[in-house]
Amino acid sequence: MTEYTVIFEQGPSNWSAYVPDLPGCVAAAETRDATAALMAEAIRLHVELMREDGDPIPPPRSHAGLVAVA
Repeated sequence: MTEYTVIFEQGPSNWSAYVPDLPGCVAAAETRDATAALMAEAIRLHVELMREDGDPIPPPRSHAGLVAVA
């Protein structure tokens, strides 16, 4: 199983997400949980289409973290 970092962003009325290592792989929904579920399917489909097209699958390289600012 491969795990990719997903960045979630909360908007005024919905959530969106993207995968830095898979450009163009995005999802959006009303809740974070719904966005995460859509994102899981988006990643699977994105990688599947890349394989069908003969494109190399990028390995996971991005990491997310929090930085405290005073």
